[in-house]
Amino acid sequence: MTDEANPPRVVVGGAICDQGRLLAARRTAPPALAGRWELPGGKVEPGETPDQALVRELHEELGIEIEAIARVPGEWPLKQDLVLHVWQARLLKGEPQPLQDHDELRWLAPDEAFDVDWLDQDRPAVGAVMEALTRPASQQP
Repeated sequence: MTDEANPPRVVVGGAICDQGRLLAARRTAPPALAGRWELPGGKVEPGETPDQALVRELHEELGIEIEAIARVPGEWPLKQDLVLHVWQARLLKGEPQPLQDHDELRWLAPDEAFDVDWLDQDRPAVGAVMEALTRPASQQP
């Protein structure tokens, strides 16, 4: 448990959407998480905003340029001192490649969203993103 004097460090995850599909990344480490799928991202460094961290992390991990669009409502504890914030992101440039921390990437259509073994903390965010992707255009924000 954390207190107000020591808030948890934020980890950002990117819900990268392109052509109605969501990008999933399979982890290679640590051993307890290897082989499971996540929304790629990483820790926010001192002096960075969460959206800046997401842009940096996805460039390092996947070799792509993205635009952070909006934060997915909610936050999910990872460890005692870490909390996950997920951002919807738009692919601007590049073809995602598993450069760091991942060995496979998949683009998932809404009906395939839960065909992979997501990390537990990513599941609610994936559900929220898929709901937004399948919402009729007239109900989009």
